[in-house]
Amino acid sequence: MTDAALSPAPVKASPFHDLEVLWVRHWTDSLFSFGIRRPEDFRFRSGEFVMIGLPGEDGGKPVLRAYSIASPCWAEELEFFSIKVQDGPLTSRLQKIQPGDTVLMGKKPTGTLVLDALTGGERLFLIGTGTGLAPWLSVARDPETYSRFGHVYVIHTVRNVADLAYRDFFGGEIHDDPLVGDEARAQLTYYPTVTREDFQTPGRITDRIKSGDFFRDLGLPQGFDPARDRAMLCGSMAMIKEAGELLETYGLKEGSNAEPADYVLERAFVG
Repeated sequence: MTDAALSPAPVKASPFHDLEVLWVRHWTDSLFSFGIRRPEDFRFRSGEFVMIGLPGEDGGKPVLRAYSIASPCWAEELEFFSIKVQDGPLTSRLQKIQPGDTVLMGKKPTGTLVLDALTGGERLFLIGTGTGLAPWLSVARDPETYSRFGHVYVIHTVRNVADLAYRDFFGGEIHDDPLVGDEARAQLTYYPTVTREDFQTPGRITDRIKSGDFFRDLGLPQGFDPARDRAMLCGSMAMIKEAGELLETYGLKEGSNAEPADYVLERAFVG
């Protein structure tokens, strides 16, 4: 018998990191955020997503879901913003995690909600619904965003006022950010809308764009200008489809990593 025959089979490297949960914050009965330890060799571009999950029950396959990374590319920990689905295969369990627990994370971040997929412009509109806010938490804390665009608009549409997670952050706390605080104070505008309760800016963002209220509220000329405006879309598939069609009517073209253009959306998942 040869030495080769006696050699053990090589151990196949896991496609996942096993990472410690550092903190958990429950915003409402349906929304929570959590932070996990960042592997030293993990690199990503602000706005990308990665697979997050838990081992399968009773020895089954891991249960995974695509999550936008809510941390900027320079952060020492990785933050995520999630819904809670009581009978969901993943979030029914994930919502119960505690600091010290372990979650699985894929090793390959990817996505189109990155600055590289946009051509140059003057104004950047980050339009999200629900947990589709997550990539804007990353993009809005990246210094490159403010060096590339003169003004950044973070737009968040939710059903109820309580669902405006991170409202205090975008409303003022970001001004204390060590890297982009001064730029955010001068260049960032937060624009929330609520669809099912009284609010100063009620309704779906697409309806407010169509009516012109969105532009009037912000003191902007009516409509988007393909010569100066760029946009990113994340959230419900209905919003993404409608908003994309709206941007196209103003002459904006969809971009990608391979062919940067005027606006991008994430087709891989619904945030």
